Amino acid sequence: MQETSERAVEKSVTVNVPIERAFEVFTEQIGTWWPLRTHAVDTKLSETVVMESHVGGRLYERSSSGEEHLWGTVVAWEPPARIVYSWHPGRGEETAQEVEITFSAEGAGTRVEVRHTGWEKLGDSMEEAVASYDEGWDTVIGHYVDAASAERS
Repeated sequence: MQETSERAVEKSVTVNVPIERAFEVFTEQIGTWWPLRTHAVDTKLSETVVMESHVGGRLYERSSSGEEHLWGTVVAWEPPARIVYSWHPGRGEETAQEVEITFSAEGAGTRVEVRHTGWEKLGDSMEEAVASYDEGWDTVIGHYVDAASAERS
């Protein structure tokens, strides 16, 4: 299935909440923690992010004027263990990568792993995109960890 030459950006973190809560914060509450001022199609006017909780559901940002920018589509929805979605914010669907997020119990907390693949679809801009997203995922995950951790305080 997976070729060994496939490029991937991979990140992992452990949050101190049960697996069900870790999944819920990442999916249902994504609009409360996603850093829209730096990681959005419209960094000035975007107001929230929505992830529809089913296969075929949309992942999109919505601006204060009601305009929506599609980021991707949910292709696997397996609460609380896994979600997979296509990823093409501000681009055509033919350039979509795939993002897989897995959640596994680890002690009293949850190990969250991000695997972002499909960079080859970006052609000549692949290397630049991989470098940008490698750094970008660190920022996004930092916001997620803060949101999940706030649940415990």
